[in-house]
Amino acid sequence: MVSLDETEKIALYIRRSAGTRLMKAKNTPTPSGVPFGFDATDRAILELLQENCKQPLAAIGAKVGLSAPAVVDHIHKLEEAGVIKAYTAQLDARRLGRDVTAFIGVSTDRPGALSAVESEVSAIDDVLECHHVTGVHSLLVKVKTHNTETLEELIELLRSLTGVARTETMVVLSTHTERSRIALVADGEDATPPRRPPGGRRARRVSR
Repeated sequence: MVSLDETEKIALYIRRSAGTRLMKAKNTPTPSGVPFGFDATDRAILELLQENCKQPLAAIGAKVGLSAPAVVDHIHKLEEAGVIKAYTAQLDARRLGRDVTAFIGVSTDRPGALSAVESEVSAIDDVLECHHVTGVHSLLVKVKTHNTETLEELIELLRSLTGVARTETMVVLSTHTERSRIALVADGEDATPPRRPPGGRRARRVSR
C-alpha cells in the first residue's frame, strides 16, 4: 500500500515545474484531430482534474475507486495521448486590472499574409485567443486589457501590422459564461447541444 507521502511525491513528479510542464511521453502521442478512446474511469478522472487539478491523487482515487498509483497510470496515459496538454491556474482578470474584454475581427489584405499576421498577433500579451475563422474576417481575436485606452492602443497595434486591412471590435458588456472545461460525453449519451435561453445581452459592435 502506498503511503500519503509517496503518493504526493508521485503527484509532484507529474505536476513538476509549477504544474505547467507535463511528463515526458514515452509513446507516440495520438495524432491531432484523432479522437482518443478512453473509458468511464478516464472520463471521471478528467472531470475531477478539470474541477481541481491540485486535489491529491488519493482523493481522486477514492472518488473513482482506484489506488493512487492506478490513478497515476491513467493520468500518464492521458498525457502521453495528448488529451491532457497542461496544468494551469485560472486567474481573475478583473482583480489583476484587466477590466475590458473584447473580441476583434481582423481582416487581412491578402491570403499569403495570414501566417505572418497570426504570429504577430500571438506575440501580443493581451491576446488570449486567436482563431482562423470563416466569414467576413480572417481572424477572430479575444483580448483582455486594462481599459478602453489600452484597448484603443491594442486595436491601433493590430491595424499597424503588415498584411492587416481592417479590424472590427466587439466590446463585452457583461459575461454570463466563460469556462475552459470540456464536457465529456460517453458513447450512447445525448450529445445534442442545449438550446440557447431566450434573452441575454449582445456584445457592442465597434467598427474601425
